Amino acid sequence: MSATVTGDQPSSSGTRQGLFRTILNRFRHLIRELGKFGLVGGVAFGVDFAVFNVARQVWEMETLSAKTVSTVIAATIAFVGNRFWTWRHRERTGMAREYLLYFFFNTVGLAIALACLWISHYGLGSIWPGVFKSWLADNISANLIGAALGTLFRFWSYRRFVFVGPAAQDAPPVITKSD
Repeated sequence: MSATVTGDQPSSSGTRQGLFRTILNRFRHLIRELGKFGLVGGVAFGVDFAVFNVARQVWEMETLSAKTVSTVIAATIAFVGNRFWTWRHRERTGMAREYLLYFFFNTVGLAIALACLWISHYGLGSIWPGVFKSWLADNISANLIGAALGTLFRFWSYRRFVFVGPAAQDAPPVITKSD
């Protein structure tokens, strides 16, 4: 019996393990990219979180302005990490092109986080100001919900449009295993 990435169904537990390994081998590059993206994003998230809270508490900036400043700083750090580590194996299409597209998609990601923050702070905050106009509510809406939704969008858009497909020699092979 043969297990391939084309979808043959295994009939015993031994071939299921083979199918699992086949699938793992097929998506290893994606798992590796996702892990690196997550690590770079974790560092950028820490910077974003810290700058946002310093801007709000120490510099006494308005909520949406503080989030914009923190996101721009964090996005710059993330660009360097993603360009030169996460997707360093991918073809380069020009630093200016990648930088402009990266920041365009980061602007969309920022808009997602700002929308979550605006809905919480100003929308729900006008109804329940004691709950939704607090430091905790601002952090949950901007740095948890907004960041999660923005991150999903950014991973997809960076991979699809900014850091284009791998060079031919780096493309993952189609693996076929015969038992």
